[in-house]
Amino acid sequence: MERTGTVVRFSRLLAVCSAGLLAAGALVASAPAVDAADADLVRNGGFEAGLDGWDCANSSGAAVTAPKRTGDYALKATPAGSDHAKCSQTITVKPNSSYTLSAWVQGSYVYLGASGTGTTDVSTWTQSPDAWKQLTTTFTTGPSTTSVSVYTHGWYGTPDHYVDDLTLIGPGGEPVVIPAVPAGLKTTALTSTSVALSWNAVSGASGYNVYRGGTKVATATGPSATVTGLTPSTAYSFQVTATNAAGESAKSAAVTATTTEGGGGGDTKLPARALVGYLHSSFANGSGYTRMADVPDSWDVINLAFGEPTSVTSGDIRFSLCPVAECPNVESEAEFKAAIKAKQAAGKKVLISIGGQNGQVQLGTTAARDAFVTSVSKIIDTYGLDGLDIDFEGHSLSLDTGDTDFRSPTSPVIVNLISAVKSLKAKYGSDFVLTMAPETFFVQLGYQFYGSGPWGGQDPRAGAYLPVIHALRDDLTLLHVQDYNSGPIMGLDNQYHTMGGADFHIAMTDMLLAGFPVAGDTTKVFPGLRPDQVAIGLPASTQAGNGHTTPAEVNKALNCLIKKTDCGSYQTHGTWSDLRGLMTWSINWDRFNNWEFSRNFDAYFGS
Repeated sequence: MERTGTVVRFSRLLAVCSAGLLAAGALVASAPAVDAADADLVRNGGFEAGLDGWDCANSSGAAVTAPKRTGDYALKATPAGSDHAKCSQTITVKPNSSYTLSAWVQGSYVYLGASGTGTTDVSTWTQSPDAWKQLTTTFTTGPSTTSVSVYTHGWYGTPDHYVDDLTLIGPGGEPVVIPAVPAGLKTTALTSTSVALSWNAVSGASGYNVYRGGTKVATATGPSATVTGLTPSTAYSFQVTATNAAGESAKSAAVTATTTEGGGGGDTKLPARALVGYLHSSFANGSGYTRMADVPDSWDVINLAFGEPTSVTSGDIRFSLCPVAECPNVESEAEFKAAIKAKQAAGKKVLISIGGQNGQVQLGTTAARDAFVTSVSKIIDTYGLDGLDIDFEGHSLSLDTGDTDFRSPTSPVIVNLISAVKSLKAKYGSDFVLTMAPETFFVQLGYQFYGSGPWGGQDPRAGAYLPVIHALRDDLTLLHVQDYNSGPIMGLDNQYHTMGGADFHIAMTDMLLAGFPVAGDTTKVFPGLRPDQVAIGLPASTQAGNGHTTPAEVNKALNCLIKKTDCGSYQTHGTWSDLRGLMTWSINWDRFNNWEFSRNFDAYFGS
């Protein structure tokens, strides 16, 4: 969260991307020799038949007569806005076989790749604004792979690019047939609100659908899935099907599972729809100081910004009200404490938020962990607070080189944070409210780059919140990822989504609820959270952060996620009717903006 106005926090990601692009260089080579039995499997790779056989996102492609390399036509693709002009084709291949993918390209940043290989998906790129260059890469299919997707695309904000003579050389595959019915469906783990399932892998399947009582509730790329959002002590019936390009199998035999009794994170008596906001209590900025007593009743959770460390590595956290010289209208300590009690009497929750833009906290030692628990407890006890909000940013969390599995982290700053929070939860009991406000960089970016930055940037912060969220999921009251100050992020549709509109919030929230493979590894799927554990984080005004979203677009996002209407181009993986609500930075900025954000929340939910 920002102490000042608009900051493009995602610039650090873009810098990593740029550095990786400049350092990587293009992989340009001639195609190796192939066996006589191999053939070119691409349909209309020279685009002589227009776009026949090709799917170009958002009508971004066209066949043109110039420039071309051979024949009469080539592909012209035009990136626009959040679309990078991806054109793709699905091709039937053989399992356990080698293939060579090549294309001639021209333009600023042109990519060539193959996905769904069953082994390691490949891509390569070149910057060739004025001349035709050949891109070539190779891959080997997996033991059950019968089709792959080959594609080209450009980059955001770049001019048109051109593609010609695209080939895929290798053995042709048999016609794709509908896969067999999955066998061996069983439960592997139960909680009060979720059921984990596994089944036997099916040859030729590219994905699986999970059904609960005949309704599809989850999808998976591997033979396991976790169904969330369930009711404690309730029996459910599940079935699974296998899918590929030819269609979907019949449903498997059903398995019945009963969720455990309640007692996990729970909602700690939050309303069904909650509005969360940060209150600048320890500092002032352009939005002005707002006294606790003046916070409107619209706000259900009030996070005090911020408790900050005495040093980055000490773990010692302090909180004090804004100095009078900075905030002339600041209330006294006694008035502040009385106002907190009044809010709590009205059913509101007041938390101490740790971190923020300037509050770097690295619990690298057990001594720092223990100091964190002691000092945070003192703040909670002094002001009679309801719990803790973790707003770690910057370098507060990072992964070690050995952290390849979010389920078993080794980095001390992560392990010690998890231990510290569990200690606080144990001390204060089931009514302890725990919320988190990570940036998209630390969560959704783990879908692609867990533990290593994009394009070889080696940024150990990418996805670094995932092990914390996963370890504390049964204690977590609310997760509200900051859907702002962010660059484009790839969603579960493998398309990039850009902040500021409904589509971005829909895609980012759906990932949290449906779950996703971490860094593309389908053996390491981050299970989705319960809808009542998730709120959407947005800036309250254009001054509060990049990515301000108009009330109309906020409502579209809510309609799609809660009702599955107004979904636009992104289709959710469920109807998340129990989505908890919204979070904003900040209450002060909302006041500065004539309460637009909270008034829209109240109007939408009828509060």
